[in-house]
Amino acid sequence: MVLAFVAGTALQLQQARLWPLAVYLALWAAGLAVLVHFLFWRPARYRLRSYAGALQAWLVFSACLVLGFAWPGLRACMYDTQRLAPALEGRDVQVRGLVRGLPHSNPMGVRFGLEVEAAFLDGAPVVLPARIDVAWYRGLAPRSSPTEPEEWALQRQPQELHPGERWQMTLRLKAPHGSLNFQGFDYELWMWEQGVQASAYVRAGPQDAPPQRLATTWWYPVDRWRQSLRSRIEAAAGSSPSVGLLVALVVGEQSAISNSDWALFRATGVAHLVSISGLHITMFAWAARWLIAWLWRRSPRCCLAYPAPYAGWVGGVLAAGAYAVFSGGGVPAQRTWIMLAAVAALRLLGLRWPWPQVWLLALGFVLLCDPWAVLQAGFWLSFVAVGVLLASDGRASELHSPKTEEALDAARPTFVRWTAQICARWGAQARALLHEQMRISAALAPLTVLLFGQFSVAGLAANLVAVPWVTLVITPLAMGGVLCPPLWSAAALAGEAWMATLHWLAAWPWALWALPSPPLWLGAAASGAGILLCLPLPWHVRLQGAPLLLALLLWRPPAPPVGEFSLLAADIGQGNAVLVRTAHHVLLYDTGPRYSLESDAGQRVLVPLLDAQQLRLDRLMLSHRDADHVGGAAAVRAAQPQADVLSSLEVGHPLLDQASALPCHAGQGWEWDGVRFEVLHPAAELYTQTPRPKPNALSCVLRIQSAGVPQPRSALLVGDLEAPGEAQLLGRASDAGHRLAADFLLVPHHGSKTSSSAAFLEAVHPRTVLVQGGYRNRYGHPAPPVVQRYQELAATYPPQAPMQWVDSPHCGAFLWQSWAPDSGICARMVQQRYWHHVVP
Repeated sequence: MVLAFVAGTALQLQQARLWPLAVYLALWAAGLAVLVHFLFWRPARYRLRSYAGALQAWLVFSACLVLGFAWPGLRACMYDTQRLAPALEGRDVQVRGLVRGLPHSNPMGVRFGLEVEAAFLDGAPVVLPARIDVAWYRGLAPRSSPTEPEEWALQRQPQELHPGERWQMTLRLKAPHGSLNFQGFDYELWMWEQGVQASAYVRAGPQDAPPQRLATTWWYPVDRWRQSLRSRIEAAAGSSPSVGLLVALVVGEQSAISNSDWALFRATGVAHLVSISGLHITMFAWAARWLIAWLWRRSPRCCLAYPAPYAGWVGGVLAAGAYAVFSGGGVPAQRTWIMLAAVAALRLLGLRWPWPQVWLLALGFVLLCDPWAVLQAGFWLSFVAVGVLLASDGRASELHSPKTEEALDAARPTFVRWTAQICARWGAQARALLHEQMRISAALAPLTVLLFGQFSVAGLAANLVAVPWVTLVITPLAMGGVLCPPLWSAAALAGEAWMATLHWLAAWPWALWALPSPPLWLGAAASGAGILLCLPLPWHVRLQGAPLLLALLLWRPPAPPVGEFSLLAADIGQGNAVLVRTAHHVLLYDTGPRYSLESDAGQRVLVPLLDAQQLRLDRLMLSHRDADHVGGAAAVRAAQPQADVLSSLEVGHPLLDQASALPCHAGQGWEWDGVRFEVLHPAAELYTQTPRPKPNALSCVLRIQSAGVPQPRSALLVGDLEAPGEAQLLGRASDAGHRLAADFLLVPHHGSKTSSSAAFLEAVHPRTVLVQGGYRNRYGHPAPPVVQRYQELAATYPPQAPMQWVDSPHCGAFLWQSWAPDSGICARMVQQRYWHHVVP
């Protein structure tokens, strides 16, 4: 029944669009009626092998499947009504609301959650989503629409914010819209799960009404206490590199951990230990259960009123719930508490179910409370690990074996006997820990390859050290610092020692084993084979999954045929980043923007993309120095140091240090796997002009042509080339007798009104044009006059071969293949789900 419910939930989460609410209500009522009928009104009276028994089992299974499908649909329909109205996007709305959660400060400003109480547009009340994610930027405010007169203006700086404060401020609103690639993080799903249906930034320029703190309320007292503790920890730990770790362990604020530390934790397989997750809450629950039961036994009156073991279970679950709320109530914490509550309920009811039923009951309760947990990697990792442990043979954890007992009996004198007993017990515990860790690591290895495209070989050794050290040393010291602040200094020292050990483990050869992300069917089958390998079954049964594990190791993503190439335009927001593949070579044209001092497109999108396909860059081409084209270059260079660099950057630019870099200029060319690459711009003499031309005028223009039969296909990548550069390109091509015609065109300068001249478009005459730009970007790209020119060009194409217009906000990542030029693939089309934002 539970498996059918899970299958129905997973099926509903594949819907691209929601059905009407009435449909889900009807399905829910029908499934519930069938289930009640067979389980309560007409309990099973037939053997399963009989026809009637098989039919009844099939109907019960179908009813659970329908219930699992209808339940998330009902919740999603009710939640979908809270979306931000498209008419309010880009508008300045006066909002009054309460600060919720922990405000996160960074060099660019402050991010915080806002619980909306009232909103007004031009004095008239409007309805907004209940929760908004707000950014309040520091320093100069950039122009947010092409109609604003000033490019930059000094704005009012962010003030210190506290949970529960009531503020009134002017917000510029936007629907949650994130980058969507074929692999990687789904920002819109994350916002959906957090209950956030809009994002905004504070309008605090000279012409805007100043934000006002209206009052301090008693709402969100837990968050106020968490913020106070965070400040105290940061003051006590000072400049310790482990201060972020302590904040994450005490108040559940994972954003306090730096990106470099997260990379270290992932590389060593201990990321699950550095936030308040299942392990910490379970440990806290068991400690509270033991303490409450011990105290309960001290009172005969209490024991007569209620058994101590039951009091321990109730108190432990309640204490774990309080701890989960204090840690911020994240989804992993909620999931763990639900599992603990389900197990405690069985105990209190006197039920002794077999472990598979207990495991499935907890699984069902979690999905009943959070259906979208099925899409989280942590959901599968935690449940598989728990299931493997429950299914494992308990004899592995026995403290004594017959040989050990004989040795202890023969030991003399008393001191030697006690010493031998302690050593034997600790040795047995160490063997049991090693055995369980090896089993879990083996079971989760295929699953981590499916979910993350990598497996930490050093993770076994790291977890053997990390689990007891973090659980028994760092976490108790960090939590004890709430009552005795000097303990935070000791916790910081313990954290520094642990992180030094992790750095040493991460430096091991083959510490992190990376594999291409497999297709879902292969990854799921190999994960099942890994679980089978660790179950207490005969070896001839376990080894039946070995071929699937071998297939996972040998699988590689298909490469373009010889003589052909593919272009993958990553969804990186406002900027350019195009991955070009031939049969055996890879080129990256530009690296997208820098989002903040802590994040860029290289780190967030491009490096994970290359890792997911296990691609090795041969060449990195940086068209020009603008930040939206080279913002991710440092991260890409660090991850792919073997790639040579071709660019128009000036000598001495930081990105060219310690790199085999050459300037790009017209006339350069090379051939990879039968595919011809030609640089068409800039002319070599432009580098010596005085004054030096603007960076846009020096954009490297790359033309790629296949050796396709019967007709070669070509692509033109032009960076931020503007109309004067387009004219130079046309004249140079005419003098050399070259053709600029291309099947694929990366729209110059993201569709700026200074580019895409009519003569240039007529010469290129593309079949597919792509605008890489951010959703509602502040430059207004693509500009309406440019869109009009492309529409006029499209009108000249025959109906049987129309021009294809693609832009990143509507498409997400875009894949174009020279051997199928009319069949481009958009990530937002093939991965469309109902929680994704639909661009008008």
